Amino acid sequence: MIGIVVVSHSRALAQAAVALAAEMTQGCGPTVAVAAGLDETTFGTDATAVADAILQAESPDGVLVLMDLGSAVMAAELALELLDSDLAARVTLCSAPLVEGLVAAVVTAASGAPLPAVTVEALRGLAAKQQHIGDATPPAAEPDPRDAEVSRDVEVLNANGFHARPAANLVALLSTFDAELTITNLTRGIGPVVADSMIMLVSLDSRAGDQLRVSANGPDAAAAVATTVDFIAAGLGE
Repeated sequence: MIGIVVVSHSRALAQAAVALAAEMTQGCGPTVAVAAGLDETTFGTDATAVADAILQAESPDGVLVLMDLGSAVMAAELALELLDSDLAARVTLCSAPLVEGLVAAVVTAASGAPLPAVTVEALRGLAAKQQHIGDATPPAAEPDPRDAEVSRDVEVLNANGFHARPAANLVALLSTFDAELTITNLTRGIGPVVADSMIMLVSLDSRAGDQLRVSANGPDAAAAVATTVDFIAAGLGE
């Protein structure tokens, strides 16, 4: 599992963001180290502290670094120069939004995804918010033409639909299946979106009464669809 580092001018902000992300994985997520503030109350960034945090989060699978504002980025870049070259080569600096990107990265990393996949998911961090507000549209998932598609429709029962926690729970639930699963909100005309992405599930903007279409390709398609439909029909675990 990859490690994650949060670089922020504010220690309180970074610690709160980490606590929020940890709620989504119930203690089963990656190591997340913080390099934030010059002390508990003084804003600022320190390249040496960032390098130490990378060492704390070090993993053979790599380390993802998320940053807030300009000098945090510069501190992270300088930190790479302070590290052993082999370790620095396994570190990715990511421009994702700090809070949304961190939540998405923690959930994705907890599923065992490799560093490039976690990075992509972190960069999608604003997709759900953009879809809801209407200033951007997330790309639809492309179906896999190699396999016959299994598809079932199901009604959303809980009032808030796929908000962050049930979306994270479904991502974890589906991680054991060999299938490419998508969900479409038929009521609102959103999707299909990939179901292995918490951010994309939230972007469905689903609410009670919405009709969702669950579709999958792959060896475990039928089982993955059945599990997803049962999860939604049971109130998304809430």
